[in-house]
Amino acid sequence: MNTPHRTVADVLAALDLAPLNAVAPLHLGVGPVRLAIRASDPLRAELEAYFHEALAAPAPTAITIDVLEGQQLAPAPAWVDWAREPGKTGRKDAYCNLANGRLVHKLRTGVTFLQSPDAVAAFGPCAAHPNQIVNFVNTQILNACLRDGWQICHAAAVTDGARTLAIAGFSGGGKSTAILRMMELAGTAFVANDRLLVRPAAPAPEALGIPKQPRINPGTIVTNARLRPMLAPERIAELEAMPPETLWNLEEKHDLIVRDIYGPDRVRVSAPLTDFWVLNWQRGSADPTEIRPVTLSERPDLLGAIMKSPGPFYQKPGGTFLRDDEPLDAPAYLAALDGVRVSEVTGGVDFDALQSAGARLLAARTAA
Repeated sequence: MNTPHRTVADVLAALDLAPLNAVAPLHLGVGPVRLAIRASDPLRAELEAYFHEALAAPAPTAITIDVLEGQQLAPAPAWVDWAREPGKTGRKDAYCNLANGRLVHKLRTGVTFLQSPDAVAAFGPCAAHPNQIVNFVNTQILNACLRDGWQICHAAAVTDGARTLAIAGFSGGGKSTAILRMMELAGTAFVANDRLLVRPAAPAPEALGIPKQPRINPGTIVTNARLRPMLAPERIAELEAMPPETLWNLEEKHDLIVRDIYGPDRVRVSAPLTDFWVLNWQRGSADPTEIRPVTLSERPDLLGAIMKSPGPFYQKPGGTFLRDDEPLDAPAYLAALDGVRVSEVTGGVDFDALQSAGARLLAARTAA
């Protein structure tokens, strides 16, 4: 390894944690996970506002995340690229394994993260990229839950408290648009937009969302009257002038703060998981949108759309880190989702039809 930073202690010795000693930590509680964040203003204030629904009273915690603005390691570690998932292109993450931890470097922004049982830290241009700090905080929640037997689903979800509908889909399938249409239904609350944790429980599997606000593209915004004020009228006009296919594929992320758009008390991260829809519809198809029950164990293609790798930050209970070529544990997902009604959505892309089906599903369960 062409770096003097061979252990977590080496990395910590090269960083200056003194600026955080006078900082009051932010405490978060998500399901069974408790953690603290130490960051200086203005980033601290931004994180406090973002994690509003997850803020908790100070309490002992095994996870404290230190955010060190502007600091870097010199010389730079010998980075190794982390392989992207199928269908993803370009370099995104690189890593350097330590004797008892791992450094992960975001190639596009220059932010670096230390992941270990002994210390968890982010350093570099953190204030310029708050979303990456948000993701790192949520990664700690995911890691803790994974070590406790949960599975990560690449899915969005809403709940009415007794019933929860999760929606997954293949890349670009429209799950964010679909789940926000379900938020228009009376009595629903937001659970998750992209990562949903699931584990076996009775009478239904347990679902847990992470405190990650939806990040949505313009195609989601312009097709939802409630969301259109998020963009300037001039930008709305530009987007509506685009060919539909161009608008559908446009990547231009915007944070949707649920309480600002839908009002207070519209977030509930923990709920029983009852239904799971996998979007396998096709743009341009003239066929009507249909939702058919499936047996997930007989549809590995649909299970593949649900499963999600923990990524380079995941350290297993035994201390080893995940490799980028490790297969996901399909039987564990099938066990976690046992008892959930899984359906495949086929035909043409029709969000109105999907929303109506969601309304009927919730109404039928309420009546039952």
